[in-house]
Amino acid sequence: MVRRRMGRASFNIEEVVEFFNHLYVEKPFLPFFIPLVLVCWGIERWVFSLSSWVPLVLAVWATIQYCSNQRQILVEDLNRKWKRVVLNTSPATPLEHCEWLNKLLIEVWPNYINPKLSIRFSSMVEERIELLEFSLGSSPPSLGLHGIRWSTLGDQRFMHVGFDWDTNDISIMLLAKLAKPMGTARIVINSLHIKGDLLIVPALDGKAILYSFVSTPEVRIGVAFGSGGSQSLPATELPGVSSWLVKILTETLVKTMVEPRRRCYSLPAVDLRKKAVGGVIHVTVVSASKISKSSLRGSRRQQNYSAHGSLEEHFDDKDLQTFVEVELEQLTRRTDVRSGSNPTWDSTFNMVLHEETGILRFHLYNCNPNSVKLDYLASCEIKMKYVADDSTMFWAVGPNSGVIAEHVEFCGEEVEVAVPFEGLNSGELSVKLVLKEWQFSDGSRSFNKFHVSSWQSMDGLSNTISRTGRKINVIVVEGKDLTTKERSGKCGPYVKLQYGKVFHRTRSAYAPNPIWNQKFEVDEIGGGEYLKIKCFSEEIFGDDNIGSAQVNMEGLVEGSIRDVWVPLENVNSGELRLQIEAVRADGCDGSKGSTTGSDNGWIELVVIEARDLVAADLRGTSDPYVRVQYGNLKKRTKVTYKTLNPQWNQTLDFPDDGSPLELHVKDHNALLPTSSIGNCVVEYQRLPTNQMSDKWIPLQGVKRGEIHIQITRKVPEVQKRLSLDSETSVIKSHEFSSQMREMVKKFQSLIGDRDLEGLSTVLSEMEGLEDSQEDYMEQLETEQMLLLNKIKELGEEMFNSSTSMSRRPSVS
Repeated sequence: MVRRRMGRASFNIEEVVEFFNHLYVEKPFLPFFIPLVLVCWGIERWVFSLSSWVPLVLAVWATIQYCSNQRQILVEDLNRKWKRVVLNTSPATPLEHCEWLNKLLIEVWPNYINPKLSIRFSSMVEERIELLEFSLGSSPPSLGLHGIRWSTLGDQRFMHVGFDWDTNDISIMLLAKLAKPMGTARIVINSLHIKGDLLIVPALDGKAILYSFVSTPEVRIGVAFGSGGSQSLPATELPGVSSWLVKILTETLVKTMVEPRRRCYSLPAVDLRKKAVGGVIHVTVVSASKISKSSLRGSRRQQNYSAHGSLEEHFDDKDLQTFVEVELEQLTRRTDVRSGSNPTWDSTFNMVLHEETGILRFHLYNCNPNSVKLDYLASCEIKMKYVADDSTMFWAVGPNSGVIAEHVEFCGEEVEVAVPFEGLNSGELSVKLVLKEWQFSDGSRSFNKFHVSSWQSMDGLSNTISRTGRKINVIVVEGKDLTTKERSGKCGPYVKLQYGKVFHRTRSAYAPNPIWNQKFEVDEIGGGEYLKIKCFSEEIFGDDNIGSAQVNMEGLVEGSIRDVWVPLENVNSGELRLQIEAVRADGCDGSKGSTTGSDNGWIELVVIEARDLVAADLRGTSDPYVRVQYGNLKKRTKVTYKTLNPQWNQTLDFPDDGSPLELHVKDHNALLPTSSIGNCVVEYQRLPTNQMSDKWIPLQGVKRGEIHIQITRKVPEVQKRLSLDSETSVIKSHEFSSQMREMVKKFQSLIGDRDLEGLSTVLSEMEGLEDSQEDYMEQLETEQMLLLNKIKELGEEMFNSSTSMSRRPSVS
């Protein structure tokens, strides 16, 4: 009770203080009037008596002031409520200043936005441009210099913000490859100007924000040049580079974030910090409504007036024969052809994502029965994105430039949307979307309300982190709905697999739904390497490409088989079934082989022969030789002339450092440049040491041809340290010098006889002898290095053993 009275007293005191503060503001003469009243009251009390009207007047005056104060508070409260009602109900609000937003942007610009844009820009740069430096400076863009305003369309709110970025302190350095006489040019972007109007749309009750430019923004780029690399031009401006950069930036903005293209920034409540690297989505094209040739092609629509004078539109067009083409990156699928202005397809397609975002594009075509040409009618698109809280968001442009947004919390939930065709007053497409699963970089997957993680090892690290010592088994099981280009409908499809620089091919299966069940084994490669797939069909006049695809190999778990149907890209139909499994190699513990190379070993490669090579010369033969590339080292064999089944029998040695070993079979030409007649990659990293492996390897890049090699990973033993003695070295050097003298004499005689063909033969033999001499010198250097390393190891062992013996206590 006492606390309640104290609370009421404190509340009354605060109210009285607030009242007097307000009274002081409204009546500035009050400090002078109150002392005057007190003086009059003192005179009346102690000097002479006045009438009793003074207290009454003071009471009445105080009551009037208090009532006016309460009335003003009520008016201000009503005004605030009225402004809120107007803001929520009016189609457009007046401009509001936002200086606070620009001040906040200045504070967060250097340490948050600038680094994020730098990472994003480096991933978007073209292959011909190398990004050397990226800094957006300290001047962020200005937002809403003339204020911001809100507009309303139905139940959707839109915020209009001016975007003005004019900066001269940025530093973006690019290294661009130009034509051969110019070399490379170092381009420095030192000023940037982008001006436009942004449209910001909150969606899904504040869970995401869509943003875009209302129209194409104004772009200007200032470019400076400096000498760099092999640039032979002075540090002056190259013609057209600035306009070229402006064109690239403008086209990128138009394709990604100019109306009706909108980008999405999600605002999840939880961030699981997982990176989605791919997904599988089932797309069902249900139906279309209100489509006609007149409305879709932009001409005048057929309109009739009813009996009551109202305007009626007729969309019935029985001549239409339409189908929809669904596009996701390089993957396209087509529905069947249906007639009428309200066709129904109900066609479901299995589509594959290779990123955490994707754009589903739907193109509507009309088939003219009297022509082979297809009439493009309209298109629309739906965007999807993986959200950090393990959910998925879909959005599209709705009717009258509105917003269609859907959010699903789990994979497997179905979303049905009706998307209007772009740029048209009528016509919409109904589709159903079911995201089957998301795949993550750590090996886990999300599907059907469950989250399956990769198996964790005993030390708490995922098996997918360690990339060495694992192999990947790929089984090409079967295919279905493959396209055929023969009129008879017969085909002999086969599949080519490429993983890194390793190629494999299945046998040909003569059926539209072939079954292969062929297994291939490859070494796992880190860094997000994709398995590239190409499907071909054996035809009478050559093999036809009937589709391609790529499979993300990240996140494979040992002991778990990934069974997937992979849709083929660049064709209208066709899928391949693959079974992929990661296994631990037998020699991963170092007992049989090692992938990292040996510090004191070398690779001995014997290039023996080749067979069934392709003919590179007009006479139907070739002059083949082999160029071997091991890391940065290059060696070659001798040239064998006029044969398709050459024999070399040459031995080449390389220090074992784990570098890739590539063989390039070339056709020798004396005057013209050499031509390639096949290449291959030799897998040697898992070979046991000091054991020879004999292989016939098919050549890649050509229709036929194999090469026969023997390869050994050699590690010297103590009793074999000296492989070359001094007498052998002297004999070998005398052999080289005598062969060179004989070739010089032969060369002089051929010059006197003017035998050009003989001269070319001798020149190639001299090149081969020179290469052999260089190989021998490298072999001597390698053996010298190995001997020194072994001596050093023996010395360390002797020193350690002597030290341990000196420290051992003597026994009395």
